[in-house]
Amino acid sequence: MGTQLYNIGITGLNAAQAGLITTGHNISNAATPGFTRQQVVLGTNDPQLTGSGFLGQGARIETVRRIYSQFLTAQVMEAKTQSAEYGAYADQIAALDNLLADPQAGLSPAMSDFFDALQSVSASPTSLASRQSAISAAQSMTARFNTLDARLEQIRTGLNGEISGSVGEINQLASQIARYNDQIAVAESTTGANRLANDMLDARERLITELNELVRVTQLQQSDGSINLFIGNGQPVVVGGSAFSMSASPSVEDASRTEVTYTAPGGAVLRLQEDTITGGKLGGLLAFRRETLDEAQNALGRIAIGVAEQFNSQHALGQDLNGALGTNVFNVLVGSALPANTNSTVAAALVNVTISNSSDLTTSDYRLNFDGAAYTLTRLSDNQSWTAATLGGLPPAGSPQGFTLDSGATTLAAGDTFLVQPTRNGGSDIRTVMTDPRMLALAMPVSTSAALANTGNGSISAGAVSSTTGLPLGGPITLTFDATTNVFNVTGGPGGTIAYNPTTESAGKSFTFAGQGGFTFQLSGLPRNGDTFTIAPNSSGQGDNRNLLELAALQNANTLAGGTTGFQGAYAQMVASVGAQAREVQVNQTAQKVLLSRVEESQQSLSGVNLDEEAANLLRYQQAYQAAGKMIELASRLFDTLLQIGR
Repeated sequence: MGTQLYNIGITGLNAAQAGLITTGHNISNAATPGFTRQQVVLGTNDPQLTGSGFLGQGARIETVRRIYSQFLTAQVMEAKTQSAEYGAYADQIAALDNLLADPQAGLSPAMSDFFDALQSVSASPTSLASRQSAISAAQSMTARFNTLDARLEQIRTGLNGEISGSVGEINQLASQIARYNDQIAVAESTTGANRLANDMLDARERLITELNELVRVTQLQQSDGSINLFIGNGQPVVVGGSAFSMSASPSVEDASRTEVTYTAPGGAVLRLQEDTITGGKLGGLLAFRRETLDEAQNALGRIAIGVAEQFNSQHALGQDLNGALGTNVFNVLVGSALPANTNSTVAAALVNVTISNSSDLTTSDYRLNFDGAAYTLTRLSDNQSWTAATLGGLPPAGSPQGFTLDSGATTLAAGDTFLVQPTRNGGSDIRTVMTDPRMLALAMPVSTSAALANTGNGSISAGAVSSTTGLPLGGPITLTFDATTNVFNVTGGPGGTIAYNPTTESAGKSFTFAGQGGFTFQLSGLPRNGDTFTIAPNSSGQGDNRNLLELAALQNANTLAGGTTGFQGAYAQMVASVGAQAREVQVNQTAQKVLLSRVEESQQSLSGVNLDEEAANLLRYQQAYQAAGKMIELASRLFDTLLQIGR
């Protein structure tokens, strides 16, 4: 019996000692990030059969388990990866929002100053000083376009660096997790399924949590204790003790854009679609670039292209102080088509992107593919596609996108692909090319007049031109009224007659001479027989600001986005869109922080170390240890008694 008491006492001492060690371990790691509270699991030793029944043999230590909930841990990881994504997105978009909305550094003040300078010229159209001020304002406006675009490019460059850094961190964490997988598998195979490598499991979980804060990963538990991790559409990052690396490299279509690639088992390098990489810092960075930065830079470029194209078009209809038709105030802007470096004829095959109508331009990029028989153009914002047998058939006439495509003298090969960016470079490329104030074409090249000898009260409007066809006029065009037939006989220009009935049309009737600059004018009043009106070249344009008024009217005209908004409106929409996105991300970030705090509280209430509880455990195990010691002391006394009886 003495031996049994000794053994039982020793098992009690061992159990109490294990409890004390585990409790001390918990207390020591109360502030360790990611530590999971541990608990000793005790079992009863097999009893001994005697004539009086089964006698107990004390306790044994089954294992030391983690107080762990896979469900709560998964909730915490998901909340953290989402919070990290919103945080990265919010940091990036805040800088962009502040840049665009700045009342001093933004584009709106520069555009307003330019059109205000034009308006000031109307008071004295021949003033060279006023004209020079207008050109200087144009130069300031285009410089502002260039500066804003350069700042967006700086944000893009910084973004590329952060993407590369995040990918490098992901690779390091994946390698460490793979090593822990090996160590845990070896440790648990040696000690048995019920004896877990608790501290190594905690360390691996901390690394997986850090990885989730960089990119969302999916976990798959293996029977040997290892965990396989996957990203995107199921690409494995960690499988057992093997880690598969990712890399950040220039896009095959756009060298200025860093994309994420993945080295699959077997060594194949795969491009990961941006929208499949979600969660964490990397997901936030890619989402910001895809959803906000690209859109903002394209929107800025569209405004620049609209200003240049529409101002140049109207300016070409005017006449300068030298009597010549207007030339370009701004350079002619074109889009770009970037060939993929996988194209079979990269050096030879080119695609030209010509702006055909800035009013139809969108803020989307496009992808052009050639399969050897047909061309397919896909708008990336909504994945709408058009297919044509020839490159010139894209985009189709029924769905104008504001640009046309051609390959010049080069030939595309089957499999060639291009990233078409109609507006991306508009903000960086726009320039003011006019420097001579005399060349501002503020007058109309056509003037009208009524003969002084007219006896009726008929009148002719100043008129306006809509094209440069037939300009400048070869000579005057004379309109002579015939009261008998109610027509004007036209001498010069298109010739012939135009009908005008003073009785019913005296309020005004419009006419257009298509071959003379598309000249549109209005006749009104009650002319008498023989009254004449003259349409003639405006030889000097002195004191004439009709084209200036048309140019100034562009400021508030709805000439972008299919005629739904103007230059200032498009910029306001751009700023409002970025601001709304920034606010939405900020709200989501705040909500996610609250959610994260709550799920962490739930997890810590189960797995965290409660120092009060551990202090109570210390006292409990201390008393158990003392009681087991008393049992051993009692066994010793019993043994001494037996020895004394035998003397």
